[in-house]
Amino acid sequence: MKAIRVKVPNEISIDEDPIPKIDEGNEVLIKVKTAGICGSDISIFKGTSPVAIYPRVIGHEFAGEVTAIGKDVKNIAVGDHVTVNPVHNCEVCPICRKGRGNVCASLKVTGVHLDGGYREYVKVPEKNVFKVSKDIPWDIAAIIEPYTVAAQVVGRGGVEKGDTVLIYGSGQIALTILQVCNIIGAKCIMTDIVDNRLVKAKEFGAAHVINSQKEDAVKKVLELTDGIGADVSIDAACVGISLKESALATRPAGVVVTMGFHDNTAQITEFIITSRELDVRGTRLNNNKFSQVIEWVENNQLEPSKIITHHFKFTDIEKAFEQLKNDPENTMKIVLEF
Repeated sequence: MKAIRVKVPNEISIDEDPIPKIDEGNEVLIKVKTAGICGSDISIFKGTSPVAIYPRVIGHEFAGEVTAIGKDVKNIAVGDHVTVNPVHNCEVCPICRKGRGNVCASLKVTGVHLDGGYREYVKVPEKNVFKVSKDIPWDIAAIIEPYTVAAQVVGRGGVEKGDTVLIYGSGQIALTILQVCNIIGAKCIMTDIVDNRLVKAKEFGAAHVINSQKEDAVKKVLELTDGIGADVSIDAACVGISLKESALATRPAGVVVTMGFHDNTAQITEFIITSRELDVRGTRLNNNKFSQVIEWVENNQLEPSKIITHHFKFTDIEKAFEQLKNDPENTMKIVLEF
């Protein structure tokens, strides 16, 4: 089978690997049909990921058809259409026992610490496999995972119906967060420095959009909220001043969620947080969000197709990466077809 492997940063190859065999009773073998490209896949390729281990078959957003199962598998059958949760946790450490397995002490992530979905066949434990309706197109099934990330972000923020939510940034993941907020019934204000992205945000249901390069985003959010600020602010841009401005635009006793995964120093003071008793919360991956997101998709409450802009054959991975590099303003989700 063919597998896309990043051997070292900036060096990608399409290798011939053996098809995995079922060794354990709880394993499921999946013939991959589609896979999404995420920013973290790009960071592994570029060598900017702080957690990736090389060499690595990348890809953590993917879907396929089950071709074999271990003797102990109970809820998955050959022929099922499935998507895969990339989060692997131990289930026994103190963190897992507190129900926070997405930040397990020995966390491993498919496509980051373990070989991922950019290959023709993948073997994973049953607990990480989720059935999807055969009515769901393959490209949609592949990008359920980023919506679980969005659901985690919104959950960490404690977003409720009627809340005003500031989403700082209007890129791909920000638009998935917006869609989840729409389901809950929150009103969203979105920022960006690219007008095309703000147009998309309006199309996706944002109540207000702000070009933070052309006007003071904090001042505008306060104007839109009668001087109070957003109930929840989500820093989905994670660049420079975005965390500080997200906090400044949040009401007293509000919540700020940061998605940043770099180790640069954020431009924020303790006074901004303590003077208004803000809750500042991190968010990572997803914590048991697959079933909920699949239900939303199958009930047509989410429209993942809206973020898909390009399809490529998986063997054209380098062309797909070039598309993201050369036209980031008009490229959201790219789906690889196997």
